[in-house]
Amino acid sequence: MSPSYAVSPQDLWNAIATYDAPQIIDVRRRDLYEASPHLLPGATWCDLANFAHRLPDLDRERPIVFFCKAGHDLSQRAAAELRADGYDAHILAGGYDAWTAAGLPLVDKAALDRIAPTRPSVWVTRRRPKIDRVACPWLIRRFLDPQARILFVDPDEVLAVARESGAIPFDVPDVELSHVGERCSFDTMLALFRLESDAHLHRLALIVRGADTARADLAPEAAGLHAVSLGLSALAGDDDHGLLARGFVIYDALFAWLRFAAGERHNWPAKAAA
Repeated sequence: MSPSYAVSPQDLWNAIATYDAPQIIDVRRRDLYEASPHLLPGATWCDLANFAHRLPDLDRERPIVFFCKAGHDLSQRAAAELRADGYDAHILAGGYDAWTAAGLPLVDKAALDRIAPTRPSVWVTRRRPKIDRVACPWLIRRFLDPQARILFVDPDEVLAVARESGAIPFDVPDVELSHVGERCSFDTMLALFRLESDAHLHRLALIVRGADTARADLAPEAAGLHAVSLGLSALAGDDDHGLLARGFVIYDALFAWLRFAAGERHNWPAKAAA
């Protein structure tokens, strides 16, 4: 991410789901936040009046980007105060208005508030994840709620745990966030939260669906994702959260390839033969 005080909307979008991904803090006034139909992907809203209570939740090792409506006093005040305390804090140039004007992806706020009214949110699904149950947590943590907790339980206990704990069930029968026809749970989440409009996430969904539903014809990369996912599962054994951590690297890499390197070709052996 750019080391400058102000980060452009495009540079911030390019940093999401990368090793340099910042913590994104929405400091719009409460009335503007509540009236807004959208959220920036991966952003957490915070009332500046209570910001001191949030400081223990921030990772000092990662950059922080604040944004308000137009990049003026609220975000600049928050960034200035943290920079004075040694944090790597920045503002989003032009704020929320500049992000929307650039046509960058947004999360449907009403859908997220309905599904996860309390954040950090808790989600629950079946143990021993392989493809869809790694892709969905990746989408949740990278774009919906960076601090979300993911619970893995026996398949026949998912709904009971959801009822008792208030966790959001996914990728099990008879729940909203699951397979719909030929589409998998990752597709369902992308559509619900209005993220499928991003061409790269849309293409990633084809790869996930192809790997998860034995449709390698949907994308050339689907067979590779299927093989790597099953290999990770075999290595992880019963360590679901260890597998999740390793799996996130795979999805970060796939998303980075789609955005930054899909046009790159490696053909050195062919050149050597010629």
